[in-house]
Amino acid sequence: MYVYSHPHPAITADCIVFAYDSNDTKLLLIERKNYPCKGSWAFPGGFMNIDETTEDTARRELEEETGLKVSQVYQVGAFSKVDRDPRERVVTIAYYAVIDHPAEVNAGDDASHAQWFSISHLPDLAFDHADILEAALRLFQENHAKSE
Repeated sequence: MYVYSHPHPAITADCIVFAYDSNDTKLLLIERKNYPCKGSWAFPGGFMNIDETTEDTARRELEEETGLKVSQVYQVGAFSKVDRDPRERVVTIAYYAVIDHPAEVNAGDDASHAQWFSISHLPDLAFDHADILEAALRLFQENHAKSE
């Protein structure tokens, strides 16, 4: 056990999943089942276990909350606004994944729904996920977007 004289932030990982669909790009979101932001749409994600990397966390949370498995994730960055989560001090490491088409998803764990949305018609997002999406979209478009 470690004992420190100063508080430690919690670490989470979020997984942004893009899928190609004809001439459209889809984004996978979950509707949150629990506080905070209950009923709001967010990226699949959650708290890191002590024995895993943030990449492992992103893939695990994606599978637990949607049933979707991905092998390759790309780091978007770290997001650390002081007030980004009302529960405690949380820093998230965001990743994105790209799949060929929207796969079947089923809500699980702390997600009440899992659904694909057109990137051009998204609901309001929980936490600071709009900021994270902006950064992820930039990287996705630079590295993976198919020409229209």
